[in-house]
Amino acid sequence: MTASIDGAALLDEVEAFHRRFNVFPTEAAYVAVTLWDAHAHLIDAFDGTARLAFLSPEPGSGKSRALEIVETLTPRAATTVNASANALFRLVEADAGTPTLLFDEIDTVFGPKAGGNEEVRGFLNSGYRRGAKSLRCVGDGSNQSTEFFSSFCAVAMAGLGSLPDTILTRSVIIRMRKKAPNEKAEPYRRRVHEKQGHALRDRLAEWATTVHGKVAEAWPEMPEGVTDRPADVWEPLLAVADAAGGQWPERSRVACAELVKAAQAGDEASLGVRLLTDLRDKVFCGADRMPTAAILEVLLGLDDAPWGDLNDDGKPLTSRGLSKLLSQYVRPDNTPIRPRGIRVGSGTPKGYYADDLTDAWARYCPPTPEKSATSATSATPQVSEGGSVAEDPVETRHTLTEADTRRLRVAG
Repeated sequence: MTASIDGAALLDEVEAFHRRFNVFPTEAAYVAVTLWDAHAHLIDAFDGTARLAFLSPEPGSGKSRALEIVETLTPRAATTVNASANALFRLVEADAGTPTLLFDEIDTVFGPKAGGNEEVRGFLNSGYRRGAKSLRCVGDGSNQSTEFFSSFCAVAMAGLGSLPDTILTRSVIIRMRKKAPNEKAEPYRRRVHEKQGHALRDRLAEWATTVHGKVAEAWPEMPEGVTDRPADVWEPLLAVADAAGGQWPERSRVACAELVKAAQAGDEASLGVRLLTDLRDKVFCGADRMPTAAILEVLLGLDDAPWGDLNDDGKPLTSRGLSKLLSQYVRPDNTPIRPRGIRVGSGTPKGYYADDLTDAWARYCPPTPEKSATSATSATPQVSEGGSVAEDPVETRHTLTEADTRRLRVAG
């Protein structure tokens, strides 16, 4: 009879192993990565799996080392820098069992010079859910037939920059950073430390067999506010934490809430939401309409905003780009948001009405921040019906300068 295994103590050891070699940005990151390691051993108990993404803006932030430690702790780990979709499908279907796929330098797969790699993106997207299959051609030469291949498996990635939104929303995102002078990590030596990691891996596998049934039937309670796709991502990790017990159920939910909030706040993850929020809080500020030219002038003047060098060539947001971003969202009548002719004084430049944006603001933007007397004064005159200047929240009026008048009369 196999002696019972203390799951909480085992996860503590796995976390401690990571802490020896990895400097993660937050406590929540250590919790999430530890739970992800364990969930890979229980992959066939879940309906879905969370992708794990180690991302950073600069090299030398510990992403590859994090993936290297994950490799020692997960079952049938297969590391690749680049692979075709066909090879990935065949690897998942191999008789050796479901692999744990580890993509290093994922930015070379989805970066600006990679051409999109739609087939690999499709593999990663479909493999998030059990039962997802893709139809592929198999055979030699003209002797071809079709066959369905599964893509369901645990996947961890490391790379520079960001990832396609469809992958980010299926991922636990760890924003890595360079170590500070006071942050130390033990040098990793594969021929010594890999054996230690594998010993923990084997114990995780043994523990997984004892809790498999419990985890397969689990419906873990989510932290308040975690719903929809984030809940799907975190469900297997919270189920592992509940099965382990100890402090892990509580720590996992704190980590879940923190990392989900951080992911939702990331401007790279949703440029559209950033635009909507800036329009609401920095441009319109209570005005009922704005010419496109005035909107762009304010957006391009914002500090710490992406609009001034939005494109790969460093060019700023244009009226066409603004229209394209906003057309993803709909007006209250369920038609796409488009520029329209608006009346400003005696002119009718192209622009946008606040009423067209209200539904998108309510659905996608974070709550409106509290406005102080200093922040309430908009950088742009608030144009009301007939071109007059509306009162701002502190009941002061802007003086419409000659420059303002010229700007508001420019066609968008």
